[in-house]
Amino acid sequence: MFQAKGEKHWVIPDGYIPEHSSGELTSHESVCVLNCSSEEALLRFTIFFEDREPMEDILVVIPGRRTKHIRTSSLMKEGMPIPVGVPYAIEVKSDIDVIVQYSRLDSTQAENALMSVMAYPVR
Repeated sequence: MFQAKGEKHWVIPDGYIPEHSSGELTSHESVCVLNCSSEEALLRFTIFFEDREPMEDILVVIPGRRTKHIRTSSLMKEGMPIPVGVPYAIEVKSDIDVIVQYSRLDSTQAENALMSVMAYPVR
């Protein structure tokens, strides 16, 4: 039997989807979620901005004992995606403990950059 691991509340303060990419790869960001529990996890995303109201209650389900890589460009509220070229922050709340990581591929230059960090667990 798999035991739940992680936290229910996570924050990623630095998000940004570039307007342009170079070469064959498209710049993107992913919120990577690991659900070690045997039950599914219901995640609620809130996207915060510097100059506008947040996008709230974006729902994503992670099946039990699975991982999911969620491209931030796929997160939508009422059919509207996160705008490109605008800084934002991400809050993830789950109904069960999960583990959250954040990755960014920056292909705005010929030399691509990849970075990945653990999200901040809020206790």
